Amino acid sequence: MTTFDYSTLQPDLILDALTEQGLDVCSGLLALNSYENRVYQFSAYQAGNDKPQKFVAKFYRPQRWTQAQLLEEHQFAAELAAADVPVVAPLAVKGNSLLQFAGYSFALFPSRGGRTLEIDNDEQLAMLGRFLGRLHQVGKATAFEHRPAFSIDSHLLQSRQLLAELSLIPGYLRPAFDSVLDQVIALCAEQYQPTNMIRLHGDCHAGNLFYIEQGPFFVDLDDCRSGPAIQDLWMMLSGDRQQQRDTLEMMLEEYEQYCEFDPAELKLIEPLRAMRMIHYMAWLARRWQDPAFPMNFPWFGTDKYWEQQVLALKEQLFLLQQPPLSLVPDY
Repeated sequence: MTTFDYSTLQPDLILDALTEQGLDVCSGLLALNSYENRVYQFSAYQAGNDKPQKFVAKFYRPQRWTQAQLLEEHQFAAELAAADVPVVAPLAVKGNSLLQFAGYSFALFPSRGGRTLEIDNDEQLAMLGRFLGRLHQVGKATAFEHRPAFSIDSHLLQSRQLLAELSLIPGYLRPAFDSVLDQVIALCAEQYQPTNMIRLHGDCHAGNLFYIEQGPFFVDLDDCRSGPAIQDLWMMLSGDRQQQRDTLEMMLEEYEQYCEFDPAELKLIEPLRAMRMIHYMAWLARRWQDPAFPMNFPWFGTDKYWEQQVLALKEQLFLLQQPPLSLVPDY
């Protein structure tokens, strides 16, 4: 479990890193909402430009990704931008998008504003379906060589090992927690059998999507991985089965203008939901020694939280035991 805490990433170091890239910072550093990395918005002058521009600098958490994996993220973003898929891609400075300073890897992005995507807005979701189809069309063109895939091992087995050693789980809940966790993992291992893995956004939820008049645009490819196409669609579904079906049909009508969708992937929704749930618990445990995590997620260390997780896992176990979502109405 890493104990890295960003203690050396002080404002002077950040400003020195930006200055070395030819930026004359003329504002303060506004920390943006990010726990895995450290992300700052600022204004700066560039050589040959007499007006300041707004930028975002992302300092990657050391030891999380290899240099090759970070470069694949940037390459994917560049491919998407070249195909007119609305994504905020890193800027190249003297031909390099992945920059180095004082042991940190970082990237610069143009600052783009917008409203948070509304997952109950049919018009916005329909446009998102179209853009995801275009994103996956690019994603299918080639494969990641270095980025990982959504797998039972990475999201469940490794998480299970970490959670088994976590002292924050109260002793009186440990038997119930371990039992239902193992049952969920066993069912996921049976049901998660993807047949087609493509390059994905990987973390396509409303917090990583913004909306302007022209439509949604994607930010933060930090979690891009290989996986089944449904991974980038299922988090937009909410409500009961009929509501989920209606939303999915609407999005797929737009999606399939650009990319074919295999309905067999619908059976992967609940395993992927379970994988995300368990991986999230393990992510918090893995980062607990970073001072930002106890400060921002204080509930993670409470008995109430783990009581809720036992119930949530039992509910997920029930969903895994139900027939998968279908585009054919239930009767």
